[in-house]
Amino acid sequence: MQDVRQRTALVERAARAGGAVARDAFRGPLTVDTKADKNDLVTDADRETQRQIVHTIAEEFPDEPFVCEEEPDTEAAEAAENGSNSPPSQRTGPMVEAVPDTGPCWVVDPIDGTANFARGSVLWASSVAAVVDGETVAAATYLPVVQDIYTAGPDSATRNGQRLVVSDRTDPETFAVALVAAGSADRSERFGGLARTINQRFGDSRRYGTLQGTLGFVASGELEAAVTTEPTTAWDTLAGVKLVRSAGGVVTDLHGDHWTIGSDGLVASNDEAHEELLAAVET
Repeated sequence: MQDVRQRTALVERAARAGGAVARDAFRGPLTVDTKADKNDLVTDADRETQRQIVHTIAEEFPDEPFVCEEEPDTEAAEAAENGSNSPPSQRTGPMVEAVPDTGPCWVVDPIDGTANFARGSVLWASSVAAVVDGETVAAATYLPVVQDIYTAGPDSATRNGQRLVVSDRTDPETFAVALVAAGSADRSERFGGLARTINQRFGDSRRYGTLQGTLGFVASGELEAAVTTEPTTAWDTLAGVKLVRSAGGVVTDLHGDHWTIGSDGLVASNDEAHEELLAAVET
């Protein structure tokens, strides 16, 4: 238990440290590149933020692996391999492509919502999850501009130190439901149909452009639910899923089964109308 508490404190500290780096670069000059397509962005701030998060964790757990959104910092990794003479700012840990089934791992999304970040929108987050034997044991999602930190550990979930509980609304017609991860243009018809159904069956819909931030809003009761029919990644989801479950909510795949990495889509809610959400997704 003590080890989990240490990891909980560390994910929060690392998310704050990385978020501070990103906040310093926010609305300033950026180098912006694209990855999978012209709307899948990465900035120099993403890389610097990830470097800071990894460094913060590696100071305490230097041998534990990381799964990160951005490509490994090869220059820093090479410097770290040279031994103790490496500058502290370059210390890093081993990078792996997937969360291992056994042992510890750290999952990092330096800026979740890079498109928002690059446009100057405040809705983006720095997110860190600690995983042990395939199970997320601690998580932190930090929204640096508004300085809200959502943290989950062994006992509960909190926002800025105050305990989180999911929304207690029970009437679907009053629900605010977020649609996330719209996906590529060739899936736009499916997304449009889902948006239409959500608006017809529930009170209102949102789309924030940050999956981790959105899941934090479900955990805090700012939203009743969040839905995506698209594939997700560990760095997009693990911290937020831990937050929702720790705050009393439920997270399943599109068929109502317990959500895990690699599940088909994601449906997170306060568990008051989860079956109605699943029915809407299947329409």
